[in-house]
Amino acid sequence: MTKGQQVIRDWFKAKKWKQFPFQLEMEEAYLNGYSGLLNAPTGSGKTFGLFLPFLEGYINKYPDAYQKRTNNGLRMLWITPLRALTNDIRKAMQEVCDELDIPWVIGTRTGDTPLAEKQALKRKLPEVLLTTPESLHLMLAQKDYPKIFQNLEVVVIDEWHELLGTKRGVQVELGLSKIRKLAGLIRDLTSPSALSKGEGAEVSISNNPFFANNPQLTTHNSQLKIWGISATIGNLEQAAEVLLGNSFPPEQIRMVRANIEKNIVIKSVIPQNIESYSWTGHIGLALLPEVMDIVAKSNTTLIFTNTRSQSEIWYHAILDNYPEYAGIMAMHHGSLDNELRNWVEQALHAQALKLVVCTSSLDLGVDFRPVDTVIQVGSPKGVARFMQRAGRSGHHPGATSRVWFIPTHSLELLEGAALKQAMINGNFESRDPILLAMDVLIQYMVTLAVSDGFRANELFEEIKSTYAFADLRREEFGQLLDFITTGGSTLSQYDEFLKVEVENGVYKVNNRRVAMRHRLSIGTITSEVSLRVKLLHGGSLGNIEEYFISKLKPGDTFWFAGRSLEFVNVKEMTANVKKSNAKKGLIPSWLGGRMPLSSQLAAVFRDKLDEVARGIEKDEEVIALKPLFDLQSQLSVLPQSHQFLIESFKSREGHHLLFYPFEGRLVHEGMASLFAYRISKIKPATFSIAMNDYGFELLTDDDVWLQEALEQDLFTIHNLLEDIQHSLNANEMARRRFRDIAHIGGLVFTGYPGQPVKNRHLQASTSLLFDVFSEYEPNNLLVRQAYNEALAFQLEEFRLRIALQRISKQDVVVKEIERPTPFAFPIMVDSLREKLTTESLEDRVTKMARDYDVEVTPRKKNKAEEERPEEPKRHGFTAPRGYTLRTRSIKKKG
Repeated sequence: MTKGQQVIRDWFKAKKWKQFPFQLEMEEAYLNGYSGLLNAPTGSGKTFGLFLPFLEGYINKYPDAYQKRTNNGLRMLWITPLRALTNDIRKAMQEVCDELDIPWVIGTRTGDTPLAEKQALKRKLPEVLLTTPESLHLMLAQKDYPKIFQNLEVVVIDEWHELLGTKRGVQVELGLSKIRKLAGLIRDLTSPSALSKGEGAEVSISNNPFFANNPQLTTHNSQLKIWGISATIGNLEQAAEVLLGNSFPPEQIRMVRANIEKNIVIKSVIPQNIESYSWTGHIGLALLPEVMDIVAKSNTTLIFTNTRSQSEIWYHAILDNYPEYAGIMAMHHGSLDNELRNWVEQALHAQALKLVVCTSSLDLGVDFRPVDTVIQVGSPKGVARFMQRAGRSGHHPGATSRVWFIPTHSLELLEGAALKQAMINGNFESRDPILLAMDVLIQYMVTLAVSDGFRANELFEEIKSTYAFADLRREEFGQLLDFITTGGSTLSQYDEFLKVEVENGVYKVNNRRVAMRHRLSIGTITSEVSLRVKLLHGGSLGNIEEYFISKLKPGDTFWFAGRSLEFVNVKEMTANVKKSNAKKGLIPSWLGGRMPLSSQLAAVFRDKLDEVARGIEKDEEVIALKPLFDLQSQLSVLPQSHQFLIESFKSREGHHLLFYPFEGRLVHEGMASLFAYRISKIKPATFSIAMNDYGFELLTDDDVWLQEALEQDLFTIHNLLEDIQHSLNANEMARRRFRDIAHIGGLVFTGYPGQPVKNRHLQASTSLLFDVFSEYEPNNLLVRQAYNEALAFQLEEFRLRIALQRISKQDVVVKEIERPTPFAFPIMVDSLREKLTTESLEDRVTKMARDYDVEVTPRKKNKAEEERPEEPKRHGFTAPRGYTLRTRSIKKKG
């Protein structure tokens, strides 16, 4: 046993802890020089699984002096997706170092780090630094940045599953490519010895004979290790490939799996009047008494909601109906001020809170051991997300996680049963990596030019070593070089876009203003312009998006951060407010609130529905829904797995067609427009479209030639992309994606701190650039990326294609019905949200129920919602050429 192993074993013994098998396996893999991916559930000790082997390696290197050595330089770089995670991890690491008498101070560098601390980090680096992807790139933008990493031994990417499939993940890939280069893990093709080997040689690793014969290519830390930590996802092996790039051969990579059975107890709260018609989101708060009974029986509870608006509504409803929770309840979401969020996290640690209403801001690995119960309001729409939230309770090895599922409408109970089954089956979502994100690459190239500069050939090989840019062609890289130096063929006359200069083959930014603006813009997170909310006689409360504040007049009351606030004015991008005693007020809403059903959860949902149709249901949630399913069978059909249901009926509004793919909102959005276009080719028609996660409606004034459309293969994938571009305005969808691409790629500057550029000006600038590129530079890489992203992310074209292939093999059942079925009614309610009216949504639902002679569950409305505006939808689709668009209707001219 080595000195390091002995020290760590004694530490575990003193703690009366026992190392898990996966921690011992991780120790062996790390100390033998492997890189790879650690897969472990939340609360299983995965942080110690990597940090303690690192300490063992350090103790082994200095067995007699490890408690005396200081100023060792940066040895471990730990990257996390959330700034909030760094505080908890830092405390855990610091505690270990203190107990082992290792004289280290664990450092952090994030957007919340004070400027003085950042300056101190430049002068003296800690042995361990916790940071975020954005801060890593800010480090790469410093002069002489290679000195930062010269002693680095290991890079750890925490919560890699959260970064994978995002542009922040691409940021990490690029940052790692540079660190691997500095460690000698990527061969320099410009060196004479490399050229003699031939440019087609494979990328090498540190212990390759090629490096042994060419010592000038290596550094003293050439044994650099890269490890990722990930919760369970459907494509773990691919996740490891993306993380490590192609610098490590398979024999140098290890996958360590915890294989710890996490005991999770899931219960659903089943509402009364289940046989009544449901409509989306209306029964959640009606279950508040049942929810508070659960809270009362628990020591500490987290109530997870899917949106920030929901968290504000639930917080206010609890205070309104259960005032005794004032002082022992808090709220936590991403728009609250960082100081408030930190206070909530510390209060949870100190067991000073009994209840916290939160969003995904508390999804990730913050260690909340006092929490024993989690309540999920509404379906989380994904298996992995639900498991992550469930793991917030019982967040330590061996503990049981308890989670309650609260449906917000009746059919969501079926999603609850599907979630349970999917977790048993291990049906976890995959995270597909992003490829060829040219906007992120442009930003990275300018980042390196801002610091010490780069040489084109060297950088090209580094970039090619990543998974994201393995297929990057040399001519594409040349276009990007041309773009950052001359503005490309289109923008060469504008000095604003001439950022990088070439001196003796080195690409550098020499303009200090350009460098400063670029450092302020580093990052890939784009969002609506937000205003800081500040009390006139107090501190900051957080941020609210500009479009909500713009609707307020001085004196208007709204609820935010759990307080009743009166709007005073806007000054210097700050919304000034004061406390109000009003009991009524608006609730802010944020864009991007609705999450679509994941493909894995959708598949299990269809399986559960098939069990019901065949009469073999066994889950308590499904059994409770039997009256509703019986009514569906009586009025229409309960489709089995080999059937695809289409319902049709006429009303005074027109002819209704309802399709039920059960594939999720985004897929249905694209499919609805696609079907409307294909049907209209047979007979010109105007369609209004509405959808939810279970199906969609096409409403038209005239009879629909449905049978003819089915005979002409309505579900074919032949000419799919062409038909999509005709049915939806692909140009407008790409234009919207281009706004974010232009921001990340540095085509527009969003402003200085406290002086942001107005949102409408940014939109005008990006739209103009998109039009110019589209007309004069048809092969522009950023425009091509915008179209690809529109298909992949906005329409989920890949899922749409698979869904159509599945449906084409099913038996189509067209059922003529006399009135809306339980499946149809929620979709039709969704269409009411699109209409301009002075009536409340509840009144319109009641009227519609009366018109169709159906019974709906009465809605319990809390005071905070009485003046709450309906959240606007921002799909942004405009009609293709030859069509006009009304609300969400497509009308063929002529």
